Amino acid sequence: METKNLHSVAALFDTPEKIINAANKVKDAGYKKFDVNTPYPVHGMDKAMGLGQSKIGWITLFFGFSGAIFIFLFMGWTMAMNYPYVVGGKPFFSFPAFIPITFEVTVLSGSIATIVGMLAVFFNLPSLNDPIQDSDYLKQVSTDKFGILIQAANEKFDKEKVVEFLKSLGASTIEYIYEPEKEEFKILQPKFMVFLALVAILTSGGTYVTLNKLMYVIPFNWMDRQSKSNPQSETTFFHDGFAMRMPVKGTIAKGFMPYPYQGQAQPNEVLSNPTLPTKEILELGQRKFLTFCSPCHGNYADGNSRLRGQFPPGPTLHSDKIIGYSDGMIYNIITNGQNAMPSYAYQIPREQRWAIIDYIRVLQRAQNPKPSDFQAISQLKKESGKNVVN
Repeated sequence: METKNLHSVAALFDTPEKIINAANKVKDAGYKKFDVNTPYPVHGMDKAMGLGQSKIGWITLFFGFSGAIFIFLFMGWTMAMNYPYVVGGKPFFSFPAFIPITFEVTVLSGSIATIVGMLAVFFNLPSLNDPIQDSDYLKQVSTDKFGILIQAANEKFDKEKVVEFLKSLGASTIEYIYEPEKEEFKILQPKFMVFLALVAILTSGGTYVTLNKLMYVIPFNWMDRQSKSNPQSETTFFHDGFAMRMPVKGTIAKGFMPYPYQGQAQPNEVLSNPTLPTKEILELGQRKFLTFCSPCHGNYADGNSRLRGQFPPGPTLHSDKIIGYSDGMIYNIITNGQNAMPSYAYQIPREQRWAIIDYIRVLQRAQNPKPSDFQAISQLKKESGKNVVN
């Protein structure tokens, strides 16, 4: 339904040349708020209307770059910091591997922002009450006519003068476009609420049946019943029955140097301890010693096994023989095993083995202090002014 609030005066022209001329004349006459509608793009119309560069490109540029920066930093933080995971021997922060996803997200975010920007900002959606909708003018310019409309919001707008002006430009038809009457739609109506309830019931019911029933029916159960082996499971594929396989003998990971004295109980040379006994290293060594070593050697490495005869107790680590061992020799024993002690090469990483050795040296020093240790304690006592020795 139309009201008497005039929105614009519209005129129809028969040829592209006439609409180009009309656009130039309207622009030169000082009208700022006008629009041209044609059934197909007309070359030179932007210049005739005096249109500048569209601002939609800035929206595309901003959101495209924002998407690229976000996804690149997100992948870098995820792979290098939050959940570092080696894929094919590549470094955690693998710049080339991030490029395809960064490119895809750039295009995706830029294109979505462009569409949303055009619809929501430039086309004023979700507004659906454009005055020219359902008008004869719109029907004509959608087929074979070329139209121009001058809005009543222009400062120098005068209806009679505008009509005469458009006729002087060769307009074949003049039409008045009125503001449509605003309509209000009540959402909380009984029929609509019943419709929403039915949609919720059908959606939830369909989802439940699909995920809990249909997915377990042949042939849709292929995701549930896969020919794979889970961790710690048995298999008939391998002769030993174990599904989990050890690495092929001799396999060396990229950037990993194998232990050069593997399998040698008394190597002629041993490695040097690459760590310094810092507080963090000693705390790590203590945790790992109590986990892997103390069951046999005791909490203080004195041979007081915590297994209480269930397994042969380990020797004390305070003997002159063990104290005389170099750090590299103890590392070799942890790596290769000795007598009843198995190899811990697969349970304890290299850095943790050296931390355990540093902690063992602390335990040995505590049981076999040197005079210099008492002098250091006395000096610390004087400097702190407190009794640091119980």
